[in-house]
Amino acid sequence: MYGRRASQLLRELACSETGQLTAFNSDAFDQVIKECNEHNLQLQSLIRKIEDENLDIQTTRNEDHFGAVIHHLSLIRNKRCLMAYMYNRAETIQSLRWKVGPVLPQEIQEKLNYSEEECFKNHSAAIQSYMSELDLDLTVDMVPPKDPYIRVRVLDDIGEVCLGDHSISLTKHSLHFLRRTDAEPFISQGMMEEFLE
Repeated sequence: MYGRRASQLLRELACSETGQLTAFNSDAFDQVIKECNEHNLQLQSLIRKIEDENLDIQTTRNEDHFGAVIHHLSLIRNKRCLMAYMYNRAETIQSLRWKVGPVLPQEIQEKLNYSEEECFKNHSAAIQSYMSELDLDLTVDMVPPKDPYIRVRVLDDIGEVCLGDHSISLTKHSLHFLRRTDAEPFISQGMMEEFLE
């Protein structure tokens, strides 16, 4: 049945949590592309058949015309489904830049295809260029802070880090009182968490 594979991609999107990525379904995506190519070949064949019979394409209403309409509408539907699939994934990938920073964790990278990885890199580079032009870090304080300093617990052994005018050793399970702007990159990467009493 026409359009089944394309609707499978959209059902996959609908079943996933908002803001979460599933692995790129390259098999279904390639099958939809193949189906689009088949529809295009059938459409061109039917149009050629109508033209060979010296019939007007605009006014002819025979079985070839209606077959061409079915293939044309199926082609458009498949293309719209593919575009919706890619658009939603691209939106999620762009939002990841704000959540996790310029480097994606390995478990997320494994879910992307090559073009999505390039999209993330280009989007990240554009944000970085804009921030350097303004000399302002837009990724810090996504929620306005109540206090510029926070208590954090280190989740991974980070080691010696230079923060502003001093250096500090960030060892696993240690507690520190840091500026929010210094801690935010580590928190977004999952290396530390805000310690709430």
